Amino acid sequence: MRYGPIDPQLFVHNRRNFTQLLPPASLAIFQSNDIMPTNADGTMAFRQNSDLFYLSGVDQEESILLIFPDAKLPQYREILFLKETSEHILVWEGYKLTKDQAREQTGVPTVLWLESFPQVLAAVMNEAEHVYLNSNEHIRAVVEVETRDARFVQWMKQHYPLHNYRRAAPLLHQLRAIKSEEEIRLMRRAADITEGAFRRLLGFVKPGVMEYEIEAEIFHEFLKNGSRGPAYGSIIASGANACILHYVSNERECKEGDVLLLDFGAEYANYAADLSRSIPVNGQFTKRQRQVYEAVLRVMKFATARLVAGNNIEEYHAAVGQAMEQELIKLDLLNENDVKNQDPAAPLYKKYFMHGTSHYLGLDVHDVGNKYRVFESGMVYTCEPGIYIREEGLGIRLENDILITPNGNEDLMKNIPLEANDIERIMQAGR
Repeated sequence: MRYGPIDPQLFVHNRRNFTQLLPPASLAIFQSNDIMPTNADGTMAFRQNSDLFYLSGVDQEESILLIFPDAKLPQYREILFLKETSEHILVWEGYKLTKDQAREQTGVPTVLWLESFPQVLAAVMNEAEHVYLNSNEHIRAVVEVETRDARFVQWMKQHYPLHNYRRAAPLLHQLRAIKSEEEIRLMRRAADITEGAFRRLLGFVKPGVMEYEIEAEIFHEFLKNGSRGPAYGSIIASGANACILHYVSNERECKEGDVLLLDFGAEYANYAADLSRSIPVNGQFTKRQRQVYEAVLRVMKFATARLVAGNNIEEYHAAVGQAMEQELIKLDLLNENDVKNQDPAAPLYKKYFMHGTSHYLGLDVHDVGNKYRVFESGMVYTCEPGIYIREEGLGIRLENDILITPNGNEDLMKNIPLEANDIERIMQAGR
């Protein structure tokens, strides 16, 4: 792997926490993701199932984790099944985990080859009453292809129809929302790599540069620092493109007078960073651009201060929305009387700030977790307000990653330039 070693106690701890949520006589099975095809004999880059990685640390295809804490035989309480390597696989695909390496990396004592899975499963199913199977239950997920998990659910119900099947996803959502110290270490590294890429761009961006050239600079910095690449599709949006929230074509020339909205983050050891910055292409904000920038920054600071234990997402978003209303009034984008008489179910600020302010961050950039859970220490949220003025061809978003702690919060991106004066100073010094 490109990333450094991860303490296997992270995965031992995660499995222990998971088993404590299981009722007696419960068996849980987690599958790796598929290798997805493109065209002809091509395939997409492999990305591990986040839940399997969270519980095992295995970053390899065709892997299965079986957890059965009440198994009569101790060697059946945790089992990792791996694809058996061969000389042919070594030549054509490369290195795969050995059993000893897998034990050391995961802390799972029993490692078997995948071909033994049906026989072992038959043995343990005789002892199990409840079977926990996994699926993608993210609130924003749109799944249009049949996943390995979905195929396995069908296979299990066909071969073992009389067991009590339960959903593993809600248990993982509960656990993954709280990050351990080792997870936070990995997320800090993702943030540090992202910082390096942003600082690189401050000396690179200028009128005439193509958006995709900027994206290439980001890739360069990520890959040379042990990241597999972006945690999500990078948004490199200059001028009016910044008003398209998920603009990823990145094909326009950056022009004199544009503001460039950047939304990107490194993945490190499968953990995501998520950064947004808005910078002047020529190194100097206009008066209007700075007004909007400072308004977004004030809302960001207001919101960050409220990402603390004990708060909740509904009250948080309501407060941020009210702060944004006042900024939009100052910018002459909203009328104060209209705001007073608005429909509370359709607040007027949504015309210029139409997305949420924060989401969970972790193994997935939009990480899993109960949206309405009270904020707790160990949660990591993004904080990303924005103002998008289509009639002015101006969009500004600012975003950092915030760790909630017992004594407030910690900005994991506090070292990344944010103030408008700092942005201008660094850009102009690099010219």
